[in-house]
Amino acid sequence: MKVTFNRSALAEALGLMTAIVPSRTPKPILKCVRIAVSGKEMRICATNLELGLDYLVSEVEVDTEGEVVIEAERLTAIVRESVEDVLVLESSETTCEIRGMDSHFTVYGQDPKQYPKVPSFGTGAADMVIALEQLQSGIEQCLFATAKESSRYAINGVLWEPKGKKLLLVATDGRRLARCRVDLQQAPSESSELKVIVPAKTLALVEKLGKRDKDVVNVKFVDNQVLLSCANVVISSNLVEGNFPKYEDIIPTDYDKKITLSTEAALSGVRRASLLTSEDSKGVKLSLKSDSLVFSGSSPEAGAAEVSMPVQYSGEPMDIGFNPQFLIDALRVIHVPEFEMELGQPDRPGLVRSGNDFLYVLMPINLS
Repeated sequence: MKVTFNRSALAEALGLMTAIVPSRTPKPILKCVRIAVSGKEMRICATNLELGLDYLVSEVEVDTEGEVVIEAERLTAIVRESVEDVLVLESSETTCEIRGMDSHFTVYGQDPKQYPKVPSFGTGAADMVIALEQLQSGIEQCLFATAKESSRYAINGVLWEPKGKKLLLVATDGRRLARCRVDLQQAPSESSELKVIVPAKTLALVEKLGKRDKDVVNVKFVDNQVLLSCANVVISSNLVEGNFPKYEDIIPTDYDKKITLSTEAALSGVRRASLLTSEDSKGVKLSLKSDSLVFSGSSPEAGAAEVSMPVQYSGEPMDIGFNPQFLIDALRVIHVPEFEMELGQPDRPGLVRSGNDFLYVLMPINLS
């Protein structure tokens, strides 16, 4: 195999591969990427047996077709440190030669026949089609709320639930819940009762895809896998097994305390009020009155902070405590000037809404 390629194009591909290739594994071949050259294209694949990536590089000159399997970390380092815009890759069996104007690397690889198969999107029709920008925006608004503990497997991902021409994305870690809606360019058939959990790591990889105008993501579900095809990239992933919580039961519908807040001012208020909290007393209190909302935080060893902002509110005064980081996580993914906050009793969850498409529920904490 011999191919000449643009260094920056390969660097972009390898940047995505590093999110998949495991640093530790009992199967050394999984630390590698597979490079296959045919026609006028170079295809690079990586997999950890749960998540796979197939990346097509078209800016190449092919002298000889073939394939090679090479350790991803070493190849990434060579490409990153090279100073030339164009490199030549040549291989025979399990040995790979990489040449620049003033450099020559000989890297030992592994047998391409032993590399696990990475699924392709295939020729069948997609189950749904979503604009890449829409999907990435939806992922941003819910991925942070997924559970980080591996023991809670069913909530280590994001629920995908099509509803008409919208796709609902829902995430929870048991202490908060984020739900957003994104537009579908093509929805599943009405007879399809699709409801799947996509792993957080898979969606984090989708977030890393370069944003290009008018790019769309074709989505297909095959057995217990999801395939996502966008431009020159195909991501394949196992789905999360298990039952996602009945999230509809968690969303309050009977609250009478509703206020509209400036997103920027509220985010600043929570951040400043949390500056003097500590690990033992890290809650921030929200004190709602007829003309103001006061954010306050304190700790015995550091002191106290208080930030006030004007609001229009005519209900009963109330105090409620929240984890400030949970509030910050939600407010920084709201990209409009104002949002709505709804409150019930101090021992019931708070509710944040932004338009019709973003909703966030967070449990209160006891500050006494």
